[in-house]
Amino acid sequence: MILWLVVLAFAPGIFWLWYVYQKDQWEPEPQKLVVKTFLLGMLCALPAALLEVPFARSGIFLIAIAAPVIEEYAKYFVVSRSVYRQIDFNEPMDGIVYSAAAALGFASIENLLYLIRAHGHDILTPIFLGRAIFSVPGHVLFSTIWGAALGRAKFVSDPARQRVLIGSGLLVAMAAHGLFNLLTMFGLLGALGLLIFLFFAWKFFHERVEEALAYSWYAERLGRFLSHRDDSGSSS
Repeated sequence: MILWLVVLAFAPGIFWLWYVYQKDQWEPEPQKLVVKTFLLGMLCALPAALLEVPFARSGIFLIAIAAPVIEEYAKYFVVSRSVYRQIDFNEPMDGIVYSAAAALGFASIENLLYLIRAHGHDILTPIFLGRAIFSVPGHVLFSTIWGAALGRAKFVSDPARQRVLIGSGLLVAMAAHGLFNLLTMFGLLGALGLLIFLFFAWKFFHERVEEALAYSWYAERLGRFLSHRDDSGSSS
């Protein structure tokens, strides 16, 4: 039964990782490095959980502030201290891919713990559906906010501008995570709020993907090639 719970816990994360990965149309990242980042995201879930322990009795403070801040920074730490410094991180879209990988590793471990607990209380199906549809993709949407900022910052020469981009990306991600957590506390009204929230969050995600692809040097090179071809065709 434990094996079946592991499959259920990791299936949504693997699906959403594939979904984000296939968005990287210019230069897909090395799969080994993406898997490594996913595993590091899994590992950072434990220290994040330990850091949340002192806030366990703080109720809404844990849900709306402590957990979002700790979890988003843990995932950011994994990416910024590992793959961000490698040569394969060579275009803005990479920030989105690797932040999603770390987030989904984190979410998959979190998912497994929730499903084990739910199985013991015979509420496995609703917990699985709720987390697969809302919570797991939610982690992607939060983390790719700072991931997109990290991808942009890597190719900005001004250190002050880099810090502003990354800091603002982290703050927005933490705020979005906190709002999401708050909405889960308000029953049917909260569920409606979550649907509206996720609609705009997905819209924002796809805008960041398009922006990252447009800023890629592959896109610039393709643009120059097409421009040169058009100029050659018109001159002939």
